[in-house]
Amino acid sequence: MRRHVLVLFMDGVGLGPDDAAVNPFASAEMPALHAALGGRRLLAKSAPCAGPQATLLPIDACLDVPGDPQSATGQAALLTGRNVPAEVGEHYGPKPNPAVAAALRRGTLFDEVLSRGGSAALLNAYPPRYFDTIASGRRLYSSIPMAVANAGIALRTAEDLQSGVALSADFTGKGWLEQPGFPPVPVLDQGEAGARLAALARQVDMAWFDYWPSDVAGHRADLAPAIDLVEHFDQVLAGLLEAWRDGPDLVLITSDHGNLENLAERGHTQNPVPGILIGPADLRAAVAPRLRRLTDFHDVILDVIFGEADLPAR
Repeated sequence: MRRHVLVLFMDGVGLGPDDAAVNPFASAEMPALHAALGGRRLLAKSAPCAGPQATLLPIDACLDVPGDPQSATGQAALLTGRNVPAEVGEHYGPKPNPAVAAALRRGTLFDEVLSRGGSAALLNAYPPRYFDTIASGRRLYSSIPMAVANAGIALRTAEDLQSGVALSADFTGKGWLEQPGFPPVPVLDQGEAGARLAALARQVDMAWFDYWPSDVAGHRADLAPAIDLVEHFDQVLAGLLEAWRDGPDLVLITSDHGNLENLAERGHTQNPVPGILIGPADLRAAVAPRLRRLTDFHDVILDVIFGEADLPAR
């Protein structure tokens, strides 16, 4: 029997210093994550560790390519299991250039899950003007929605958000309503949003959610709003953790590059990114040794979904 995997992609988050002056993770109140990790914060000095509900690993996003990791190539490496920065000769972003787009067309996790008879979805809702600007050429897909579209999977819409089968980028719908011209949608509290994320993830074999506001907050380099953002994320995570508790499935939280963890640097960092595993302790223990680089997630996700023999029985 298959397991469900939820990839909760937290854009632009590395494992940084224990310095409250520059790292929101050093001072933010994140009781859900800290409890899951056995009292540890999301800091470089905490990894690796295994807590009662989650395991934290340091993940290499540099992939032996000089320079600061970037979004397009980092996400493509995560999606394909290939060292896309090395293939194209550089870290590149934020949106895919022709070389990165070609790498994604060669196949991603979304294609492979479908080709094996599984199901997959990106749970983000996109507003009407997103589709309009994509169609007009004024906006380019980032790597994750490009991979979804390449696989023939429909991106979810305002109508999906209104009917409860998608989530807004801030999880709750509040940020969506603050945007001029966006259609009205229901607003959830953070715990409800986390529970809905869990429920939607279990409707498909592989679900993704793209939490890009974390990267925006990193580039703005304003500590107080960054703390508010990660505390909001933790409140959503609390609902997800409660809904996921005692089940056989796996949540993977990771990123494409560092940024938010060091607001003294306005650009990206070369810090490791977090690999957070949420699920049964025996499953976490089995897959944790296999996760060292962004490229490692690809095979682990497929093996967890489709029942690799060396993993614990569901």
